Amino acid sequence: MKKFLDGRVAIVTGAGSGLGRAHALALAKYGARVLVNDIGGCHAGSPGRNVVDQIVSNGGIAMADGGDVTNFAQMEKMAALAVSEWGRVDILVNNAGILRDKSFSKMTLDEFRLVMDVHLMGSVNCTKAVWEQMRAQQYGRIVMTTSSSGLYGNFGQSNYSAAKMALVGLMQTLALEGAKHNIRVNCLAPTAATAMTEGILSPEDLAQLQPAAVSPGVVALAGENAPTRMILLAGAGSFECAHITMTKGIFAGDAEDPVADICKRFDEIRDRHGETVPESGWAQYQAELAKAGATVE
Repeated sequence: MKKFLDGRVAIVTGAGSGLGRAHALALAKYGARVLVNDIGGCHAGSPGRNVVDQIVSNGGIAMADGGDVTNFAQMEKMAALAVSEWGRVDILVNNAGILRDKSFSKMTLDEFRLVMDVHLMGSVNCTKAVWEQMRAQQYGRIVMTTSSSGLYGNFGQSNYSAAKMALVGLMQTLALEGAKHNIRVNCLAPTAATAMTEGILSPEDLAQLQPAAVSPGVVALAGENAPTRMILLAGAGSFECAHITMTKGIFAGDAEDPVADICKRFDEIRDRHGETVPESGWAQYQAELAKAGATVE
C-alpha cells in the first residue's frame, strides 16, 4: 500500500531529540527516506544514529549526518550526501535550535548573535544548500520552525524572538521565489515539551505537549498538496494558523498636522475590521497609494 510520502527524500535538522526526532520518525512512518541531522554526530550511540536505528527497526530508510547548521560547507556536504545516496532532496525541515534566555539588559551581544546564527542563519544555510537541487527537480517542500515567541513576544527571549520572526519573513519571500519551481515554503510554530522547555512548564502541562503531537503538521506541510506561505501553529494535538495582516487604517496626508491626526486616531488605525492578508510587500504600496488618490496598477 502506497504511503503519503513514498519516494520522497527528507532532511530534518536537529533531529537527534525533541521535536526533530519526532519529525524524523513521523516522516519515515509516512514513507519518506530521512537524513537525520544532529550536531551530536553520526557515530554509533550518538542521538542522531539512535534515531536512524529506530527508523530502520520500524522498517524505514534513514541515515545520519553530524553537520553543524551554522557551517554552510557542512550543510552543502549534507545535501550532497542525500542526493548521492537517494538522488534528490524533496523535503527540508529546519528544526535545529538553541536557547540563551536572559532579559535584554543582561544579555550579551554574543548570546544574541549565537541564537540568531543557529536559528536564522542555520535555516538559511540548509535552505541554500538544497535550493538549487529543488529548483532543478521542480519540486520542494521546506518547513521553517518559527515560534509564538517570535509571533507574539516572550519575556527574556529577545534573541530567540528576533530569530524566529525573521524566519517568517524568510518564508514569505522564498515562497514567492519558489512558486514557479513548485517549491512550497511554510512555517511551523510548535508548542511542545522538549529539552528547551524543561523547568518552564508544570509536569501536567508537559504531559499534554508531546513532540509527537506536533509532527503530523510537519508531515502535512511536506506533502504534495501542501499549502505555501502558511504559519501553522501546533501543539497538544491542535492546529491553528497565524497571519501577518494589514488593517484598513487611515489617510492623514492632507491633515494640517499629520502627527496630531495619527495620535488622535490610533484606535481607528488598529481597528481590525476589514483587515487583509497582503499577497506581497507590494500590496502595502498599492493600498497606501490608493488611499492617497493615486492610480495603482
